[in-house]
Amino acid sequence: METAEIERLIRDAIPGASVLAQTDDGRHYTATVVASAFDGKSRVQQHQMVYAALKEKIGGNELHALALQTSVPQ
Repeated sequence: METAEIERLIRDAIPGASVLAQTDDGRHYTATVVASAFDGKSRVQQHQMVYAALKEKIGGNELHALALQTSVPQ
């Protein structure tokens, strides 16, 4: 899976989000997501929003693992 697709899926689900996805091996990814939509939400809720955007891709051969960093814009 291309990192650009991960970024697009997250941006489509969380409008206005700043997203940076990276991978070293094409199966294990990291993503940093900054979004005002996270304001007032716990870290778990923020991660759930991102996972919901990728639900059809996570856990299979396309996106095996995703390490997330989420925050609200400063």
